[in-house]
Amino acid sequence: MPKVGMQPIRRSQLIAATLEAVDQVGMSDASIAYIARLAGVSNGIISHYFKDKNGLLEATMRHLMQALSAAVRARRTVLREDTPRAHLRAIIAGNFDETQVSGPAMKTWLAFWATSMHQPALRRLQRINDHRLYSNLCGQFRRVLPQDQARQAARGLAALVDGLWLRGALSGEAFDTRQALQIAYEYLDMHLAKAD
Repeated sequence: MPKVGMQPIRRSQLIAATLEAVDQVGMSDASIAYIARLAGVSNGIISHYFKDKNGLLEATMRHLMQALSAAVRARRTVLREDTPRAHLRAIIAGNFDETQVSGPAMKTWLAFWATSMHQPALRRLQRINDHRLYSNLCGQFRRVLPQDQARQAARGLAALVDGLWLRGALSGEAFDTRQALQIAYEYLDMHLAKAD
């Protein structure tokens, strides 16, 4: 019989091991046995909590998405001014938070995107993540731009954030957060200038 209160601890432990495994050997070689060994548990524990490897990947991605939401929320709650520019910059910065640009997180995001094309549950998570970013960006742009321009600016900024992140992930070097922020902020300022 498992100890009371162990489920959240075990789940966190297995998610951390999944991130580590994907970082070390990639998703295809990160077997249940490998992840269990890293976590110091039996294979059966993973099956008990997540059913299979896809369930574990889904839980790991939910963890990364929650970290992303928390990073954006933390930046937005300390804003000195309630302007679209301030909120949009906070959203951008949250997407380049350390929780999203560390090696394990980046490799897991890449594996997730590839796997989501074949797994309906993961595809659904990807759509949620895409919609959340677009919706948050569009909501702020609509405060100062006509609806069509706001939608176009939000689509462009979402694509730019994803593109900067992807190029950084594939570079094989440490993610250059400063450069990514500078490029994204310049794009943002260009679109906000249309409102002046």
